[in-house]
Amino acid sequence: MIDDIYSETEKSSPYSEPYSNKTHVDLAILGGGPAGYAAALYGASCGLSIAVVERNKVGGTCLHQGCVPAKELLETASILRTCQSADEFGVTTNSVPVLNMTTMQQRKSDVIEQLHKGLSGLMKGRHISIVNGTGKLLPGKQLQIYTDTGEQRIISAENIVLATGSAPRTLPNMEINGNTIVTSDEVLNLDHIPTSAAVIGGGAIGCEFVSFLHDIGTQVTLLEALPRLLAGCDVDISNALTRSFKKKGVKVHTGIQITGHEIHEKGVTLFFGDNESVSVEMVIVAIGRRPVTEGILSAETNVRVDERGFIVVNDSLQTTADGIWAIGDVINTPQLAHVGFAEGIQVIKHILGENPPPLQYEKVPWGIYTHPEVAFAGMTEEQAKQSGYNVIVRKDPFGGNSRARVIGETDGMVKVIAEADADGHAGKILGVHIIGPWATELLSPGYLAVNWEATPDDFAGLIQPHPTLSEAFGEVAIALTGRSLHVA
Repeated sequence: MIDDIYSETEKSSPYSEPYSNKTHVDLAILGGGPAGYAAALYGASCGLSIAVVERNKVGGTCLHQGCVPAKELLETASILRTCQSADEFGVTTNSVPVLNMTTMQQRKSDVIEQLHKGLSGLMKGRHISIVNGTGKLLPGKQLQIYTDTGEQRIISAENIVLATGSAPRTLPNMEINGNTIVTSDEVLNLDHIPTSAAVIGGGAIGCEFVSFLHDIGTQVTLLEALPRLLAGCDVDISNALTRSFKKKGVKVHTGIQITGHEIHEKGVTLFFGDNESVSVEMVIVAIGRRPVTEGILSAETNVRVDERGFIVVNDSLQTTADGIWAIGDVINTPQLAHVGFAEGIQVIKHILGENPPPLQYEKVPWGIYTHPEVAFAGMTEEQAKQSGYNVIVRKDPFGGNSRARVIGETDGMVKVIAEADADGHAGKILGVHIIGPWATELLSPGYLAVNWEATPDDFAGLIQPHPTLSEAFGEVAIALTGRSLHVA
């Protein structure tokens, strides 16, 4: 078990006794999600005394209502697809594969529980005090805590980190009822397969739900207000995903506004665009997430919150109040768990006086677990041109990749954007964009290339294993040098 491994590794912890009965610590953290617990774990490894205030369970949205449960359901959908296509590989079964929703949900719960126990054990082993309750920041670097047992207490600290996370955004005049109109929180707990569903929002969250619902047998309609899906992605990647969705039978509508809705005994009718409508059993509102800042700040703290509800911080992640920091979804940076991890580490380094360089948010890795998957780091082709770069672009479609053919997953490509120098030779790599099988696992060399400002020449001479999906990046690197093997 994961928690057994953690407890073994932490048996000889060098840290002092737990701080649960103390009123003053080196660092108090409001929120135990990825950003908050990362700051706690990293800070404890540096010898700081730490208290984490969490109203639910440590792990936050990512572990309990976001990344992990969503990927568990998407993996179930992947297994179902594999079983349904077994005949193509010469594997004949005697029955049609059927999805057992109860088993799926139980496995999801088991995975979450194992990870939660492991995280809790790791924090306990480092003598991090976890206080169950809600908190409010008071002047003088204090947190007023309302515990689950109804008690009130004050925790003071040398530094305080605000990491209260986010919640699903909703639409005005469309009340979430948890049954026919739901958010990501409710759809993760489905106990049946809807015959039809409309997903409002063509960003990462919405597109992942489209993939899941389609693959388990739901007729899906996707509605997006912007001109294209995954608006932050490179246009070639966005278009490739749109084509893939449409080829599967997903009805995709972009550049439209929801004008109204009616709830009836068979579900919901949505009205949108130019007198268009769709009637479905369920509507999933997936238009992003908002920061949770309500009630966590007393008026006297001088912590500034912007018009969208985000806590304002500087490049060091310090708020407008001395000794008060904010990280994770509660600030206006990419709402990604791994960005929260990085921000947690960053804050501890600043508290210790190490003055690390600012995080480069424009170069963080992104992973979207649709089918096919999407992953990228760095600039899109459009962003590079708008920034004044002359660019050279090369693509390697997975249709020509041997491993992709073997596994039967040929939709997608690897696209690399490089700066062109004065003589037209490819210089530093500006962006790497992948859509296709296991794209999220294939991104690492591209992410490193972008962040190390590597050139195609740096990669072209490296030998790539064959046949693999990962060799596609190496092929594109060779092509960017002006010569090529399989890439045109």
